[in-house]
Amino acid sequence: MSPLTSYALADGVATIEMDDGKANALSPAMLAELSAAFDRAEADGAIVLLTGRQRTFSGGFDLRTEPAGWPAMVAGGARLAERILAFPHPVVAACNGNAVAMGGFLLLACDVRVGAAGDFKLGLNEVAIGLAVPRFGIALAQHRLARPYADRCLLTGALLDPDEACAAGFLDRVVAPERLRDEARAATDALAALDRTAHATTKLHVRERVLVGVRDGIERIEAGGVEGW
Repeated sequence: MSPLTSYALADGVATIEMDDGKANALSPAMLAELSAAFDRAEADGAIVLLTGRQRTFSGGFDLRTEPAGWPAMVAGGARLAERILAFPHPVVAACNGNAVAMGGFLLLACDVRVGAAGDFKLGLNEVAIGLAVPRFGIALAQHRLARPYADRCLLTGALLDPDEACAAGFLDRVVAPERLRDEARAATDALAALDRTAHATTKLHVRERVLVGVRDGIERIEAGGVEGW
């Protein structure tokens, strides 16, 4: 099986790219590769640039997963979000286009999010496809999204274009697609000037409450499966 992610280290920046050839579904295999890539980036002492393929950052969890595998997959997504939220080095997302459901939660966990302009959709569409939003996702949305948007996105499954997604809080800025990588790399260069110890300590203080919520969500999934999340 071909790798679902790639890892490239250059000038203190680890570029982690998701590419399953389709919608970058966050399957158990994809989540495992991403987790390993973040472990590698931490060992390298690197800032992370997380990105996707062509017109897609990630379409969310792999809907092809058998029902019995969903609790483990959702818990794996929650652990990855927790990992990014508490990562000791800065994490920049270069959002290539669509970012839906768990793809949106990954954006909400990153420190800086640069998105490509275009006919793309970003948001949390769980209720629109018959799924309850996991508690860890609610904690992330309430932490990062503007108050009116958090309620709207969680309860209606609304999908937003990049400009409105920026206003909502999924992105920090929107740039022309051909400028995405350069703008994201400029963000990593700016963050490289930060004192890493101060950054890591402050990150944990600022995100203390959301990390409690995400960890509670993980415990509920592990204890109760689908009914627990």
